[in-house]
Amino acid sequence: MEYLQIMLVEDNPGDIALTKEALKYARTHNILSIANDGEQALDMLFKKKEYENYTLPNLILLDINLPKINGKEVLAIIKKDERTKYIPVIMLTTSDAETDIYESYMNHANCYIVKGPDMDNLVSVIESIESFWLNRVKLPGRFVA
Repeated sequence: MEYLQIMLVEDNPGDIALTKEALKYARTHNILSIANDGEQALDMLFKKKEYENYTLPNLILLDINLPKINGKEVLAIIKKDERTKYIPVIMLTTSDAETDIYESYMNHANCYIVKGPDMDNLVSVIESIESFWLNRVKLPGRFVA
């Protein structure tokens, strides 16, 4: 059975718990890895420190407002590096600022989703991501980087 590896880069414990719960019932088998800040996400993706055996994800869900290194900077680094630029990145954030949207797409985000302030909205967003990105779209396989 093929599993999709999904990386969630999020610092809000409530959003992490809701995303985990929503993905638990996904029709696609998935493994969720979590980075709590931009620095940890990059360490995982580039197999630094204790992440030397980390399996690269098929899909990244990336928040903008992160500690240490913000999501827009993480996105730019991911999309400039040959080892990771092929991985689809969904910006999943509370920001609907035009500059954030523009800068995300200029750095090759694959889509930009504004999550609402309540639990029901986040669950709905995760379900729509699951429906489209995990069931409709053909994602790239994992490559050894």
